[in-house]
Amino acid sequence: MTTTVILLMVTLQLFAQNGVSTVTESFYSSGKIYVVVACVMVILLGLLLFLFTVDRRLKKLEKKSTVKN
Repeated sequence: MTTTVILLMVTLQLFAQNGVSTVTESFYSSGKIYVVVACVMVILLGLLLFLFTVDRRLKKLEKKSTVKN
């Protein structure tokens, strides 16, 4: 019970912060935020492509195993 209260107080303190962090401000001012967003998008697209190819391979293997049985 006390752990829950402590964690709740920590999260409430996070919501009390206002203003923009210096890291975010520097990324926006220098234009590097677009590089960060592009890198994140490339990583996510790569993961999605990988998952779709694995899914296709699994479907082919499932078809082969049901045909043999």
